Amino acid sequence: MIANTLPASLSQNPRLDHWLDFSEPGHVTVRTGKVELGQGILTALAQIAADELDVPMARLRLVSGDTRTAPAEGYTAGSLSIQQSGGAIRLVCAEVRAKVLDAAAAQLGCPSAALTLSAGAVMRGDSPTGLDYWSIAPRLDLTGDATGSAPVKAHGELRVVGTDVPRLDLPAKIGGAPFIHDLAPAGLRHARMLHPPRWGALLTRLDTAVLQRHPGVELIRHGHLAAVLGDDELAVAAAAEALKARAIWTGGAVPADGLDEAASLRNMPTDITRRDIGTPGTVTRRFSAAYSRPYLAHGSIAPSCALAQWSADRLTVWTHSQGVTLLRGALATALRLSPAQVDVIHHQGAGCYGHNGADDAAFDAAVIALQRPDVPVRLLWSRADEMTAAPFGAAMVVQVDAGLDADFRPTEWTLNIWSASHARRPGINGAVHLNGAAALPEPILDPLAPDLPDAAGGGANRNAVALYDFPHQRIVQHFVAQPPVRTSSMRGLGAFANTLAIEGAMDEAAELAGMDPVTYRLRHMSDPRARAVIEAAARMSGWFEGADGNGRAKGFAFGRYKNVAAYVGLVAEVEVDEAPRLTRVWCAVDAGLVINPDGARNQVEGGIIQGASWALKEQVRFAEGAIATADWDSYPILRFSEIPDIETRFIGDPRSPALGIGEVTQGPIGAAICNAVARALGARVRDLPLTGERIAAALLAEG
Repeated sequence: MIANTLPASLSQNPRLDHWLDFSEPGHVTVRTGKVELGQGILTALAQIAADELDVPMARLRLVSGDTRTAPAEGYTAGSLSIQQSGGAIRLVCAEVRAKVLDAAAAQLGCPSAALTLSAGAVMRGDSPTGLDYWSIAPRLDLTGDATGSAPVKAHGELRVVGTDVPRLDLPAKIGGAPFIHDLAPAGLRHARMLHPPRWGALLTRLDTAVLQRHPGVELIRHGHLAAVLGDDELAVAAAAEALKARAIWTGGAVPADGLDEAASLRNMPTDITRRDIGTPGTVTRRFSAAYSRPYLAHGSIAPSCALAQWSADRLTVWTHSQGVTLLRGALATALRLSPAQVDVIHHQGAGCYGHNGADDAAFDAAVIALQRPDVPVRLLWSRADEMTAAPFGAAMVVQVDAGLDADFRPTEWTLNIWSASHARRPGINGAVHLNGAAALPEPILDPLAPDLPDAAGGGANRNAVALYDFPHQRIVQHFVAQPPVRTSSMRGLGAFANTLAIEGAMDEAAELAGMDPVTYRLRHMSDPRARAVIEAAARMSGWFEGADGNGRAKGFAFGRYKNVAAYVGLVAEVEVDEAPRLTRVWCAVDAGLVINPDGARNQVEGGIIQGASWALKEQVRFAEGAIATADWDSYPILRFSEIPDIETRFIGDPRSPALGIGEVTQGPIGAAICNAVARALGARVRDLPLTGERIAAALLAEG
C-alpha cells in the first residue's frame, strides 16, 4: 500500500498524539491536516485508520484542517493526500496498535503475538480479555515520535480498504447544511469587500453618498480597502454594487488587446531555462506543432466565503482554503499578528479546488473582523468576484519540435513552454500572496513569484518529460515572470497543456509514419504498466474494430500524472458538426491499491468532465483593459446535458502502493478530444477551446 517509511507528513509531525486521541470513550479521534474538497479524502483516510486499528468506521471521529489541533500538512493538492496523510495515518495506527497489544500482553502475562484486536477490543483467541483501546491508551505515553517500525497490515488482511465505503460527507450534503456558506453563529453580520477591476489597482476615490440610499449598512475603510457591513445580506450586496459602480481605481496591470489568446505569451519578456535528457540520434525529417490553452477561471459553483472573529486578542477564521497552516502564516504576516494569535479552521466550500478565491476571502473577512471586535463577520464574494478577482490558471503555449529517423521514431524531441507562474498560493516561497495585502495601510508587496520546482512536482513544466522511449528530450521553459494577470495553481498546473502537446504530437508523428496512433505509442513504450493501460483502453473502446466516419471519430491519449502518480489510457469519441460534442469516454487506470473504488471513480470521471469543459468551452476574455468574463453567460462551462457516457476500469495490482489519481485524467482527456476532432475533420485544431470558429478556420486552412 504505502512503503513502511516515514512520509513527509509524519516526519514533520512525528508525535503520535498529534494524530490519534482515545479520550472519548468508545471512539477514536483521527486528525489530519488534509481537507475535504469533495474528493472523498476523509472517507479514504478513515478506511485506512479503521483497518490498521481494527476499529469500525462508525467509531472514528475525524478532525481535519484545524490549526489548533490537526497536524500541519501543507496544502491538500497535487494528488498526494493518500501518499502523505494516508501513509502517516497508516504508520501511526500500526504503531499505536502494537503498543496497545504489548501493554495488554504485559498485563495478561502472555506473548503479544497471542493477542489480536477486534472492534477495538483485545482478544485472546476468540475470547475477550476485558481490555480495549480505551482502557489501555490512557496508560500509554503517546507523546513520543513515530518510528515507522511497527508492522502494517498485509494486503490480504485489509477488510475496509479497497471497498466502496459510503462517503462520510454525503449525508449532510444531501439533507443538511454542510458548507461554510451555511454557518450562522449568533450575532453574525454580513460583509462584501470591493475588489479592483484589474490586478494591483488601488482604490483612490469612493462616492460614499450612494450609501444614503442603502440604510442599515456601514462602510469600513482600511488603507485602500473598502467593505460594506450590515445585518441584511441582500442590503449589503446591493450597497457594495452601488459603491463599486462609482469607484475610481488607479494603477495595476492593464490587460492588452490580444490577451485572450495564449499566443500573446510569445511577445512577453521571459526567463529561459533548459534541461537535456539523453543524446540525440540520427534525424531524417522534422516536424513542429504548437498547442495552447488560454487563461482559465476556477469558476467555483459557489462563490468564495469565509467567517472571521476578533475577540480577546485572538483572530479565528473559518475558511475553505486548501492550506490552513500556510494561510495562518500569511494572515499573521499581512495583519501584523503573531501566528499564535491566529486560528484557521477548515469548513467545506461548495466547489473548491486549486487556488481559487478561498484564501483571499479569508483575508477579506479577517480585515473586517479586526475593525469590528467581537463581531462574527461572514464575507461572501459575488459571482463577478469569483470570476475576476480569483487567480486564473495560467495560459500556456507548448511547442513540440521533433526530429524523426528513417523509421519515423523521434530521435530528437524538444518541448518549448511559455507560461507564467503556477505558484502564488499563500505561503509559497514564504510570500503572503493575498490579493488585498498590497492595499493595507502598511502594504505588503509580493515579490515576483517563481514557478514550482521539479522537486515539488513542477509548475509549467509538470509532465513536460514524455514517458515514451525517446533517446533525447530537451525541455525549454520560457518563464513569464511579470504576467498582466494574476495566475496561480489550477488543477494539474502545467500537466494539462504539456500532455495536450505531447499526445497531440504523438498522433501527428503516427500520421507521418502511416501508423495507427495506439500502435505507434506502444512502439515507443516499454513501461509495462503504461502499456497495460494503453492496451486496456483500446480494448474497452473497440479501437481496432470500428471505422470512424460521418463526423464521428475516436481519439487516444496516455498519461501518468507528474510521471509518478497513476497511469491512464483514455479514448474519447466525438461528433463534429458546427462544434464538437463529446459522446463517450473509455478510461483504464492503474492506481495500484485503490482505497475506495467508488470514490476513486468519481475523481477520475470528475477530472474527465472538467478537462472536457476546458477543451471545449472555457476561455477568459478581456475587453477595454479589463476582464470581460464575469458570469456564466460570458464564461460557459460544460452542462449536465453535455456530459458523455464514461466507462472507467481500474486495472492495477492492489498489492502495489497506492498512486495519486486526483488529476490523472485532465490532461489526457483534452488531448484525446483534440485527437478525435482531428480524425473526424481531417484537420487539426491545436488551440483551445475547440470552438466552431476555430474548427471553421482549420478547415479553411486545409483548403
